[in-house]
Amino acid sequence: MGDDSEWIKLSIDQKCEHKLWKARVNGYEEALKLFQKIEDEKSPEWSKYLGLIKKFVTDSNAVAQLKGLEAALAYVENAHVAGKTTGEVISGVVNKVFNQPKARAKELGIDICLMYIEIEKGEPVQEELLKGLDNKNPKIIVACIETLRKALSEFGSKIISLKPIIKVLPKLFESREKAVRDEAKLLAVEIYRWIRDALRPPLQNINSVQLKELEEEWVKLPPAAPKQTRFLRSQQELKAKFEQQQAAGGDADGGDDGDEVVPQVDAYELLEAVEILSKLPKDFYDKIEAKKWQERKEALEAVEMLVKNPKLEAGDYADMVKVLKKVVGKDTNVMLVALAAKCLAGLATGLRKKFGQYAGQVVPTILEKFKEKKPQVVQALQEAIDAIFLTTTLQNISEDILAVMDNKNPTIKQQTSLFIARSFRHCTPSSLPKSLLKPFCAALLKHINDSAPEVRDAAFEALGTALKVAGEKAVNPFLADVDKLKLDRIKECAEKVELAYGKNTGGAADKKECRPAAGKTPVLSGAAGDKDTKDTSAKSGPLKKTVCLAHDGVNLVVFCLQIEVCEERASAVLPASCIQQLDSGNWKERLACMEEFQKAVELMERSEMPCQALVRMLAKKPGWKETNFQVMQMKLHIVALIAQKGNFSKTSAQIVLDGLVDKIGDVKCGSNAKEAMTAIAEACLLPWTAEQVMSMAFSQKNPKNQSETLNWLSNAIKEFGFSGLNVKAFISNVKTALAATNPAVRTAAITLLGVMYLYVGPPLRMFFEDEKPALLSQIDAEFEKMQGQTAPAPTRGTSRHSGGSGDDGEERDEQEDIGNDVVDLLPRTEISDKITAELVSKIGDKNWKIRKEGLDEVTSIINDAKFIQPNIGELSAALKCRLNDSNKILVQQTLSILQQLAMAMGPNIRQHVKNLGVPIITVLGDSKNNVRAAALATVNAWTEQTGMKEWLEGEDLSEELKKENPFLRQELLGWLADKLPTLRSVPSDLLLCVPHLYSCLEDRNGDVRKKAQDALPFFMMHLGFEKMAKATGKLKPTSKDQVLAMLEKAKAIMPAKPAAPVKASSRVVGGAAPAKFQTASGNLSCNAGKCMGKNFLRIEFCSAFCSVPLLLFQGAQGKKVPSKPNLKEDDDKSGPIFIIVPNGKEQRMKDEKGLKVLKWNFTTPRDEYIEQLKTQMSSCVARWVQDEMFHTDFQHHNKALAAMVEHLESEKDGVISCLDLILKWLTLRFFDTNTSVLMKALEYLKLLFTLLSQEEYHLTENEASSFIPYLILKVGEPKDVVRKDVRAILNRMCLIYPASKMFTFIMEGTKSKNSKQRAECLEELGCLVESYGMNVCQPTPGKALKEMAIHIGDRDNTVRNAALNTIVTVYNVHGDQVFKLIGNLSEKDMSMLEERIKRAAKRPAAAPARQAEEKPQRAPSTNANASVLRKGPAEDMSSKLNQARNTSGHSEITHTVPREFQLDLDEIENDNGTVRCEMPALVQHKLDDIFEPVLIPEPKIRAVSPHFDDMHSNTASTINFVISQVASGDINTSIQALAQIDEVLRQEDKAEAMSGHIDQFLIATFMQLRLIYNTHMADEKLDKDEIVKLYSCIIGNMISLFQMESLAREASTGVLKDLMHGLITLMLDSRVEDLEEGQQVIRSVNLLVVKVLEKSDQTNILSALLVLLQDSLLATASSPKFSELVMKCLWRMVRLLPETINSINLDRILLDIHIFMKVFPKEKLKQCKSEFPIRTLKTLLHTLCKLKGPKILDHLTMIENKNESELEAHLCRVMKHSMDQIGSKTDKETEKGASRIDEKSSKAKVNDFLAEIFKKIGSKENTKEGLAELYEYKKKYSDADIEPFLKNSSQFFQSYVERGLRHIEMEKEGKGRIPSSTGISPQTELTCVPTSTNTVSSSIGNTNGEEVGPSVYLERLKILRQRCGLDNAKQEDRPPLTSLLSKPAAPTVASSTDMLHSKLSQLRESREHYQHLDLDSNQTHSSGIGTTTSSSSSTAANIDDLKKRLERIKSSRK
Repeated sequence: MGDDSEWIKLSIDQKCEHKLWKARVNGYEEALKLFQKIEDEKSPEWSKYLGLIKKFVTDSNAVAQLKGLEAALAYVENAHVAGKTTGEVISGVVNKVFNQPKARAKELGIDICLMYIEIEKGEPVQEELLKGLDNKNPKIIVACIETLRKALSEFGSKIISLKPIIKVLPKLFESREKAVRDEAKLLAVEIYRWIRDALRPPLQNINSVQLKELEEEWVKLPPAAPKQTRFLRSQQELKAKFEQQQAAGGDADGGDDGDEVVPQVDAYELLEAVEILSKLPKDFYDKIEAKKWQERKEALEAVEMLVKNPKLEAGDYADMVKVLKKVVGKDTNVMLVALAAKCLAGLATGLRKKFGQYAGQVVPTILEKFKEKKPQVVQALQEAIDAIFLTTTLQNISEDILAVMDNKNPTIKQQTSLFIARSFRHCTPSSLPKSLLKPFCAALLKHINDSAPEVRDAAFEALGTALKVAGEKAVNPFLADVDKLKLDRIKECAEKVELAYGKNTGGAADKKECRPAAGKTPVLSGAAGDKDTKDTSAKSGPLKKTVCLAHDGVNLVVFCLQIEVCEERASAVLPASCIQQLDSGNWKERLACMEEFQKAVELMERSEMPCQALVRMLAKKPGWKETNFQVMQMKLHIVALIAQKGNFSKTSAQIVLDGLVDKIGDVKCGSNAKEAMTAIAEACLLPWTAEQVMSMAFSQKNPKNQSETLNWLSNAIKEFGFSGLNVKAFISNVKTALAATNPAVRTAAITLLGVMYLYVGPPLRMFFEDEKPALLSQIDAEFEKMQGQTAPAPTRGTSRHSGGSGDDGEERDEQEDIGNDVVDLLPRTEISDKITAELVSKIGDKNWKIRKEGLDEVTSIINDAKFIQPNIGELSAALKCRLNDSNKILVQQTLSILQQLAMAMGPNIRQHVKNLGVPIITVLGDSKNNVRAAALATVNAWTEQTGMKEWLEGEDLSEELKKENPFLRQELLGWLADKLPTLRSVPSDLLLCVPHLYSCLEDRNGDVRKKAQDALPFFMMHLGFEKMAKATGKLKPTSKDQVLAMLEKAKAIMPAKPAAPVKASSRVVGGAAPAKFQTASGNLSCNAGKCMGKNFLRIEFCSAFCSVPLLLFQGAQGKKVPSKPNLKEDDDKSGPIFIIVPNGKEQRMKDEKGLKVLKWNFTTPRDEYIEQLKTQMSSCVARWVQDEMFHTDFQHHNKALAAMVEHLESEKDGVISCLDLILKWLTLRFFDTNTSVLMKALEYLKLLFTLLSQEEYHLTENEASSFIPYLILKVGEPKDVVRKDVRAILNRMCLIYPASKMFTFIMEGTKSKNSKQRAECLEELGCLVESYGMNVCQPTPGKALKEMAIHIGDRDNTVRNAALNTIVTVYNVHGDQVFKLIGNLSEKDMSMLEERIKRAAKRPAAAPARQAEEKPQRAPSTNANASVLRKGPAEDMSSKLNQARNTSGHSEITHTVPREFQLDLDEIENDNGTVRCEMPALVQHKLDDIFEPVLIPEPKIRAVSPHFDDMHSNTASTINFVISQVASGDINTSIQALAQIDEVLRQEDKAEAMSGHIDQFLIATFMQLRLIYNTHMADEKLDKDEIVKLYSCIIGNMISLFQMESLAREASTGVLKDLMHGLITLMLDSRVEDLEEGQQVIRSVNLLVVKVLEKSDQTNILSALLVLLQDSLLATASSPKFSELVMKCLWRMVRLLPETINSINLDRILLDIHIFMKVFPKEKLKQCKSEFPIRTLKTLLHTLCKLKGPKILDHLTMIENKNESELEAHLCRVMKHSMDQIGSKTDKETEKGASRIDEKSSKAKVNDFLAEIFKKIGSKENTKEGLAELYEYKKKYSDADIEPFLKNSSQFFQSYVERGLRHIEMEKEGKGRIPSSTGISPQTELTCVPTSTNTVSSSIGNTNGEEVGPSVYLERLKILRQRCGLDNAKQEDRPPLTSLLSKPAAPTVASSTDMLHSKLSQLRESREHYQHLDLDSNQTHSSGIGTTTSSSSSTAANIDDLKKRLERIKSSRK
């Protein structure tokens, strides 16, 4: 019982591992209940049992095992992590469950296997079950087979892979155990259900009895296709559908049968390949050449037996094919020919695509052999050629077939046509493009006119098949000249054809034709239909269709209608009056009729419009002979409308085109005729319309019509593109036009040629070389104009015809190949008859002179012919011999002839590559340089015509490279290095060159070695690193190492394959994009530092600043006009870089889980991983970015990262949708050796994870597992800066990924061999435990600590220390329990640990505080306020700011923010002044004490009453108090205050509460910045992280503030000046850069500066910058960098001026410039070291002049003595220079004139100016600015009268103005304090003098620095009392307003120093309020120092008296 009671108390997982079986049974039962109870499949509870499930199923106790199996099944069914256990659990089931005697155990085991398949783990389950088939225990084998059978039965063959099962079936049938054989039989039957006869070939060799039994079983199976009955988790939709079908009535699924076609399994795929080459008889090659036919027959029969194997192993069959080909071609015994043909057929069938490389050699021979008439031979040849065709493509063998088509033997022609017909049946419309159809149709059309009927029949069959496959649209253009009878015959054949891929494949086009016919039934209705039939048959046989394309690209079948039908249809849609007046004799009636006609057409729907009927009505008398031009114009316009709006057919077009062409030359109607023709071209396609129009125009004699038709066609081609146009017909018409006598026609023809040249290119000129020289020079001039231009994008015709037609793509391809087509159209001369035997013998003569004569003759023959046909007879052999001529001159001549030959023959030269081209390469080995150069030029001329494929195919090139000729090798390798990079793909034969390339790498000749090294990357580009590395296997060990090293180097510089050529249509996309979208700064690269240094506040920010949407000064670059290539680049780079693919990420995860793609798991990335990632990215990453990402050059990676940073903010959703791919790509960058890429990648990651945490995104398991392990590798990097960044990233990752899971990855990192990595990982683990407590330790704290403790004994000192520190950290969190968890340590390690724990001087309560602080920083926010926080843009804010925010949010949990410091946001929102508040008891003090000497106390922060919120609910005072905390000397206090203000600022509805406090807040902020700069940064004791945190909070607040324009504009000039001073000083502080996150801080400051410049009041900020520049230039201590940055800010402002000029007070700005120029005259500025100040000033003035023009001179009103000002003179000079208005006047007169104008205009505008000022004062926003302007104005014009403006206003307004002016005066002069009307605390008379100490303080003194007497304090106290309503100030003391205004004052912009005192006193006073200071007390407080003291004790005052005072204070506040 003792034992029982012990285990009963244990947890479930502990029971499951208990040694007592009863305990385990109990544990399994409880686990089962628990698993069934947990609803959340992602519950952390599941993870506890991950390691236990295998034990559940392998329990040694049978009873326990059954329970364990039940629990395991429940676990697999419900747990999301169950998939991780697949391998071990299934292995356990197979080995420990399937051998159990209990049937229940076996059942549960099978269920578990099936459940794993259901949760997408089919492949590992199948793998384990197949392993089980090799077990010796038959029970296990039977159970495994049964499981496989059940899985196949339930899940189907899509999920269960059949190939590996079928592979083992024969072996199972051979088993000695009957049970195994029986189960195998059942499995075979089940497999047959799914794949039917595909199972027969693999089982053909099993025992015949067994096979017979199987056949019997197979026959019994139902014919219906089986269906999947159990579904994967990802197939829930299918499951629901299946269940619906079941519910609807079992298997009665009706039409759904067609939806789910059982996948066709190819039996070939299931077969094992047989190797036959080694089994050939040894004497085979001798026998096959034997003279006795019996021996040859024996050899062939041996081969026939071998090739009967249905699947053959790939190998080198070249020799075998060669001898078989020889037998077929030359053997005289026809029986052997048939036998050899059978062997070839067997080879082709067994090898399939692998035989394709030999197809080209065999096909011509077989086709030639069809001359044999014996049926068995013909049949064998047919079978052979059909089998061979399936191994290759029609494209590859087309030339061989076409060459045989011209053979004179009718049998060959017949059989070739029949072969073409059979081949076409295997084609699809896409594999039979127009470019291939064209030559075949041309050849077959010759055959349909052949004298032999069998040839004609075969040709008709072939053409019919082509028609069926490709559709009429594709084939009809080639059948244009075929007569009606033959066309009908072709169509008849087409109907009989049955295609290999089923009827639907090719019939798509036919179907399309049928549908509209059905839809157009009215056309054929009634008697009219009959008549139409007769009419049409009269024209073109029975029911010939006039096909045209309607708007949706569908072929319309429209018949020519009788005029009566047309009238009937027209009357149905047109008004009766309209039809009657059509042929009226009165032109006005006809015009009215046309107007009605037009209205009717405009209102008609497309489907209702009878187009043919309407145009017939228009053509009715007078029709196109209409004499009145107005009527004619309308008629033509109506034709255009009908064509645009209706389904306009070619029939309708033919009715009107003649009339249109007739009117095109008419002066008045020509434009309308052209418009109508364009509309018809859009409806009926341009090629057809153009052909009709051209033939009509040139069939008449009017030259005007001809020239205008040509002009129309030129424009039409530009609008519609050149696709589909009949070039041949065009050229003949253009030649006719060029021969015209009328010059206008000739000019129009030349213009048309110019347009055609854009599309066709240089080949076009070839057709006109026989024209007269004068005409040819005109044509050349036109072509030259077009040189370099690209064809415009088609703007018409695309929308209508892009719809249903699958041929559009082909049309585009065709457009690209127009040039080639034109070359095909050239008339070529047959020169074979001129190559006589005499000429050939001359070329081969022994005498070199005669040989030369022969070559000269050949040259002249080719020159005369110009373009020749490919047949050159014996010339090729003769020329080949001359390439080896001993006379080098003749070799060179031969090479030039071959060059000529390539040009003359064109692409047809490719058939001579093998016999003539390869010998040219041999010449590259010549010792003479000029001969080699000529050979190289010839080879290049040939490759231009042929492409590279023919040269690289076969072994010829490798044979040449094999020759050990250094010249040949270096020239050939150089040529390959030049050509290979341009190819997109190469034949596999290139691999044959690799061994010779390796020998070249070790060649004795240095040039050869160099060329080989140069070519290496290009070979690798096509063959891949792995194949190249594999090829080194045959090298000697020493050579192998050297070559592998070179391969590694080549891999690093290997270029990417060239991209696919851009289609004609896409080539122009974006071309019309306006230039403004193509700014050069659009894509800032991270190399910006090199070129844009001048445009940034600091050069160092370039790289990271790419993330900021609006960069400082980026516009400067934008002004440069980008060059053309850049423009194209920018076009390409517009748009998003990450494309959101719905469910793309989920699908990728499924693929990886299902092992469809490689799992992202490697030690170093292999090529297949990179290729896989590239493929996955292709669908969701912009092409140009992908090219940069996968480029071999690291600089391109930098560019990619820069683009990613730039788009990070704008494409959040895209980034998240591609996050898994981005992270995977970044892991590849971790393996790069380049540090700059690594740093950029880490920089990007920091920004990325900041963004993700703001978006509250959580990393998926897939993303984490494919990224974190590789990131952790980098934590061991030797460079400190990299390690710091990685740690920062790990820190941020905890915000988006659970720390406990991070712990596992980091723990894995401690096992690394890299000691730095181990140490850093251990430190990080310590941080995690410190932040999150012990729960973070995985799998359990005990195991984790044991792992960590192992490292205490590490060899490396750093690792030991890290391990000790980590465990000490854990000890601090967890206490003594650590020792228990660690377990046994060696004595040495334990003593080290104990010593370290003792030494660790643990500060009291440090750990909990830190833990409380860090938790919110790392853990994702879960507090209620998280949803309230606005998701602002990721403005480069440090995560420390988020920490501060979260801290305020977590206050209730962690208590890090005392309640006193919280803002009651609800109170602020609802504050309406009625809130009651309890004031503290005010304490009486003796006022006599004030006369005592004053001691300035040390700065202290006094604790605030805990009931702060209860006592002070007034919003303004609360904000005042919090702002006062911002300037606190205590960092935490300041951070807490900033966090609260930030929370207010980030909520738009509450941010308005800050209005009126902006200056106050900014002053407190830059005071804090000074305090940090002077004090905190110098304090070595302070933790620098705290400073960074404070900086981040300050900057974050500022950014929030300056995002709100209304608040930002409240900042005054002086405050902005000091703020900018503080920010720029911070940016230049080198100490900040050295901090860990210093760069981040500086980047954030840079962003803040942008916001300040853009969002502040533009007058104030411009003024502040000017004063700041002036001060910085004056100050000797100021660094030149400071001035430079101020000027850069000014430049930014100058660029903003065009948008902001209207909101700027120019008078003030010009006054500031005037003062600047007074302090720094021109001469003084020129003496400055830098020329930038004077240039900055000039730029500013020039921009102002440019924007305002002469009006700028009206804005000098605030300058007292304008005549003395340099400014006015400068402005006049600028105006004079820019406008050139003042001609001969002298500069002096100019200045005087300008002054006079200025005075006049200023007097005239005084009233307007004052009215503007008073308007500002009256507005809420600009009141301060208005008062300041009024003050300046009064000061300058003391005699100005403002009474008229004041007297009409209220008394309150007058006193407000008076107070405001007094306020400004006191502020300017600093001579006293008066209360302000707005409730802002009064100004002080004290000046702030920064002392040498590091605190921001001020000495209390007057302007002379003397000691201040007590009277000053009494005065101050009096003012304070007055403010609080305790004393009434006497109005008489105020000086009158006029005297106030007339006082002279220096017109300077106040720095905020004076205001500083005012604001500080206000801050301090508000603080005093909350610290219970009596207003009448004898306390003193300095205005510059944030310190207050209160007396330690005082007596209680009379309560009534206190109440009265309290009431007074309240009333004063109201």
